[in-house]
Amino acid sequence: MDEKELKYYHSLYEIAAALNSADTIDHLLRDIVQSVADALDTKGCSLMLLTPDHKELLHTISYGLSDWYVRKGPVSADRSISEALKGRAMSVVKATEDERIQYRDQAKLEGIASILSIPMMLRDEVIGVLRVYSADQRHFNDSDIYFAGAVANLGAIALENAKLYDSVKKDYDAVRLDLAQWVATLGYEWAAEESVLPPQ
Repeated sequence: MDEKELKYYHSLYEIAAALNSADTIDHLLRDIVQSVADALDTKGCSLMLLTPDHKELLHTISYGLSDWYVRKGPVSADRSISEALKGRAMSVVKATEDERIQYRDQAKLEGIASILSIPMMLRDEVIGVLRVYSADQRHFNDSDIYFAGAVANLGAIALENAKLYDSVKKDYDAVRLDLAQWVATLGYEWAAEESVLPPQ
C-alpha cells in the first residue's frame, strides 16, 4: 500500500467513525467534504443534492469554495456534468473550457482547473453528486475515483439515516404527546372519581 492509498484508508476510517458518532448531519457532511479535499490534496469539495423534480442540484455543504461561487446560480442537472447523474463518475480536466461545465467563467475566477464529479447513490437511485475541485489541471486516477466514490456512498447512507432518524423522532414525539394527553385526561377522570367518593 503506497502513501496515497494509506491516506485514503485513514480518511475512510475517520469518516466512518464520524458517521457513527456525529451529533448532527451538518457536522458529518462538513467532515466528509473537508476529508475528501484534504485526502485528495485539492482546492475544495462540495456535496450537491438533486431537487425532488431532478432538474437542479443544490449545494448542500462545501469546503474550500468561496460563498460567491457556491451561490453563483442554479446548477442545472442537465447542463452540469450530467453523466454523474446517470451513475458514472466523471472527470473534467479543463473545467474552464469543457462544455459540460455550466459556469466556466466563474470556475476560472474561483481558480478551479479540474473537477471530479461522483454520483451519490442510495440503492439504485442517484440522489446527488460529490464534487472535487482542483486548482491544477489534474487527471484523477482510479484510486482517486474509488476513494471519492466510497465517501459519496457513506454520505448517501448518512443522509438516509438522518432522514429516518427525523421520521422516527417525529413519530416518537407524537406518541409522547398522545401519551401525555392520555395520562392527563386519565388523571382528571381519576381525580373526578375520587372527588365523589365518600370520606372514610
